[in-house]
Amino acid sequence: MLDNLGEGVLKPDIYDPAINPLYRDLLQNYGVVAMPCRVRDPDRKGKVESGVGHAQKTPLKGIRFDRDLAEAQSYLDHWEERWADTRIHGTTKRLVAAMFAEEKPTLRPLPLEPFRFYQYGARRVHLDGCVEVEAAYYSVPPGHIGCEVPVQWNDLYVRILHPRTGQLLREHLRQQRGRRRIVEADRSPHTAPSVLRLLARALKVGERTGALCAALHAQQGDLAARHIQGTLSFLPKYGAARLEQACATALDLQVPEYRFVRRYLEREAQPPVSLRQVDPLIRQLTLYRDLIAIRTQEEPSE
Repeated sequence: MLDNLGEGVLKPDIYDPAINPLYRDLLQNYGVVAMPCRVRDPDRKGKVESGVGHAQKTPLKGIRFDRDLAEAQSYLDHWEERWADTRIHGTTKRLVAAMFAEEKPTLRPLPLEPFRFYQYGARRVHLDGCVEVEAAYYSVPPGHIGCEVPVQWNDLYVRILHPRTGQLLREHLRQQRGRRRIVEADRSPHTAPSVLRLLARALKVGERTGALCAALHAQQGDLAARHIQGTLSFLPKYGAARLEQACATALDLQVPEYRFVRRYLEREAQPPVSLRQVDPLIRQLTLYRDLIAIRTQEEPSE
């Protein structure tokens, strides 16, 4: 459905199943068919609009619920049982409860699982074969490194789709920040050329830096690419000498980890603070010169 919103501009209706895939999936999940109405034309769906107004003017008029939604739901359930279901419908002139009893056998049961509402985004597949969603990392099947893939996520799942066909590639359980979710089939038996280049760069920095990055790769495989890049990112800020010292300490203590190197550099290898030549507590030298001159003139000559 297209809705003409003025000035000759046509915009797609978000509730059209042919245009909005999320709405189409919602209808399929509950096994129902949509009956679209014209946008901003409430007369086309009077039954729906009148029901909203009836609830606002009858049970909810002048009522406030200061506790929570459970209190409001309990009040509405009691109102529906005692009043709404026992009234005579204005159009059909029949008891509402009796009409529902006739229709109830034809109703289908609700799905066991509620419909999943996802957030949508695009993520680039990193050198370790993972995508990042809210600071957690999820594996993608081999062959997608460097590609941008569509991602869907909610509180329970992360879904990774094919960039061209939209086919589901992987569905992962959500992880905490900093954690990884790796499918064993996504681990490549061969070292990626990009990871080999990172290891070569680390060796050029220094022997100890190269050894630490090699240890990271030995422990995690290509998944260590992110930590190797993080280790090399310290080079512009701290220099090769300080990075070599941090990596050497990590290897000597048998903790070849990126986090140890980062904390060591942040706490132990801070560059020395230069002495300030100008400070509000330090008076200008000219004041001392003038004071000495005045005191010298005041002293009596012998």
